[in-house]
Amino acid sequence: MEIERKYLIHTLPENLENYPHHIIEQGYLSTEPVVRIRRDNDEYILTYKSKGLMVREEYNLPLTKDSYMHLREKIDGRLIIKKRYLIPLSNELTIELDIFGGDLAPLMLAEVEFPDETSANSFTPPKWFGEDVTFSGEYHNSRLSRI
Repeated sequence: MEIERKYLIHTLPENLENYPHHIIEQGYLSTEPVVRIRRDNDEYILTYKSKGLMVREEYNLPLTKDSYMHLREKIDGRLIIKKRYLIPLSNELTIELDIFGGDLAPLMLAEVEFPDETSANSFTPPKWFGEDVTFSGEYHNSRLSRI
């Protein structure tokens, strides 16, 4: 189960370069249901996600590099490329700040995953977060891949 809130970002936090980051590329084999492939540095993953906005089922399966490269040729829409920073927020929570590249630049989104819906619903975002777009499907990566 994935429980997350998503926010537009207009101003980057201070000292961003001090946080670890990953280079991610991902594409979608299907958007209904969501079937995604992702390369996260040197890790390759196939993901299925159910319908939903803040709460949805998510299943991840490992892929080999060869399998990923084969499936990458079959994606619908654009291949999304982004730099993801991991910013600790508390002992339990981490901000995943995505800075998109290519024709999606200068889009920036932050996601925070929660252990339960109560935590997600009571969350107060940092001041540098912009608009809460959790309940707008417009900013799902599967939708961004099709624009």
